[in-house]
Amino acid sequence: MKIIQITDMHLVPEKREMHGVNPYERLIACVEDVRENHSDAELCVLTGDLAHKGEITAYESLSEILAGLPIPYHLIVGNHDSRKNLLSVFPDTPTDHNGFIQSVVELSAGRLVFVDTVDEGQKYGGFCELRAEWLTQQLESSGGDPVYLFLHHPPFDLGIPNVDRMRLLNGDDLLADTIAPFDNIRHLFFGHVHRPTAGSWNGVPFSSFRGTAHQVALRFNQTQHLVRSHEPPAYGVILLNEDSTVVHFHDYLDETAFVAEADIARHKNLNTAPNGVGQKN
Repeated sequence: MKIIQITDMHLVPEKREMHGVNPYERLIACVEDVRENHSDAELCVLTGDLAHKGEITAYESLSEILAGLPIPYHLIVGNHDSRKNLLSVFPDTPTDHNGFIQSVVELSAGRLVFVDTVDEGQKYGGFCELRAEWLTQQLESSGGDPVYLFLHHPPFDLGIPNVDRMRLLNGDDLLADTIAPFDNIRHLFFGHVHRPTAGSWNGVPFSSFRGTAHQVALRFNQTQHLVRSHEPPAYGVILLNEDSTVVHFHDYLDETAFVAEADIARHKNLNTAPNGVGQKN
């Protein structure tokens, strides 16, 4: 089963540029690439920071762009988002009984659990007892089937000081304790980092992707300011198999792919040779 992850769009009103790039145009190109190459995917998950300052007009632009997706999509809230404004433009976005934008999607590959990690008005993430109770219920009712967790903030340090200060602050205690009793969590997907990362946390594999807007530079020794970069935007192509989870990091604006001239010539010869004469591996 294939799913797509897009993250950190940071759309601004009037389709303006921000940090030297145009988030609107980059997201359009992303959706076009998904439509061209991955229309067979089951779902597209957008893991937060959909709008840069939570403006209604930015969400309206997002709605217009996502209308071009050939597959269903699911929205996750990020620290730059406004729950109220997001829900006003996307009223069908599911919430739990406490008003958090979190829910579950059942697929044949397993259960996708979307966790709200926003602490309203803060850059860092929050995870409270109410959300812990909700997540526990979703994990207990999974029946041992594979579970894939999606959230905006990473719940642990990644080694980039100015990103680590904005992570899910109580992720390494409350969230870790919540998921510890369950051995069917296959993977943790998050946004927020604006960088490709992969590894494991308490035995659970994780990954993140570059955003479709600006990126964060890899600076381990910079502690004063968040250093942004113009590294290429990307999205994730995720293959959920019975015995594996495969994550592809796709730089969708990269146009350097080519087929060697010798391969083209060989292909032409194969197509014109009678009865397979001259065919070689």
